[in-house]
Amino acid sequence: MIYPADKKISIVIPSHNEEKNISYLIEQLRETLSPTGYAYELIFVDDGSRDNTLNELKINAELHPNVFYVELSRNFGKDYALKAGIAMANGNAVITMDADLQHPPQLILKMLKLWENGYDIVYTYREGENPHGKGYQKVTSKLFYKGLNMLSDIKMENGTADFRLIDEKVVKQLKLIDEYEIFFRGIIKWAGYKQVGIPYVPSKRHTGEASYSFSKLVKLAVGSIVAFSARPLYIVSLIGLTVSSLAILYIPYVLVSYFLGYAVSGWASIIATIAFFGGLQLLVMSVIGVYVGKIFMQSKHRPHYIIRSSNVVIVDNDFIRI
Repeated sequence: MIYPADKKISIVIPSHNEEKNISYLIEQLRETLSPTGYAYELIFVDDGSRDNTLNELKINAELHPNVFYVELSRNFGKDYALKAGIAMANGNAVITMDADLQHPPQLILKMLKLWENGYDIVYTYREGENPHGKGYQKVTSKLFYKGLNMLSDIKMENGTADFRLIDEKVVKQLKLIDEYEIFFRGIIKWAGYKQVGIPYVPSKRHTGEASYSFSKLVKLAVGSIVAFSARPLYIVSLIGLTVSSLAILYIPYVLVSYFLGYAVSGWASIIATIAFFGGLQLLVMSVIGVYVGKIFMQSKHRPHYIIRSSNVVIVDNDFIRI
């Protein structure tokens, strides 16, 4: 099927230490998109790579006039890299995907068809477990989405990916969001519009290893939950109320025991009680501290990313292609 040639697709690809994947991914995307009739551009965001990713991008940008790159000054994180690429995109639709080829380029054709049928957002989620993921990654992924769905105000399928198509009217709204520790998977769900999900089976990485460590996954989980809900505050408040109520019930027991001449438990019970309430207070304070910390960082109004170089001219924060 030949699609309208007057529409343009922007594909945003955050890249971190992906030197051996860049050229192969570009070739795969060219083979997939060239027959569709769409005009398209490939926007790579080098998120502080320590290998030759940037050189590969520069070489391919010289070879292909529709390949663009943005080099960030350091590693700001995947979601900020996505934000940088989306800010640069000017297509009628924007597709975001990873550079490791675990997101099958051929699935883009199905996304485009659903977009042409009227959907504003076409997102993907894993069909079952990732057959190429490590054991701890499979466990933490399940826990992440269960925890997010339980504690936040958004609901996401297990394995929701950053492989998605977004219509230009949605992109326009996303560019206005100035949020600290932005989480695009959640933002996309929160935005609404007409959405549809596509199940997929991740392909094996072309080369390299996943760069997400366990500590980064924990930070992502905590930040994502806090970003979309105040429910953790309500939960610790409920815990505090419950424990306080039980403590009040202990007072009549002490008084009755005193007047009846029974000995009240001594040192061990006091230490256990102090330790319990001390731990509970630290838990409550830590939850509150996470929210206060996010407010503090948001109040600084620092830029979410800093661009070191690009093959696109930037004038008054607008990307101009030459």
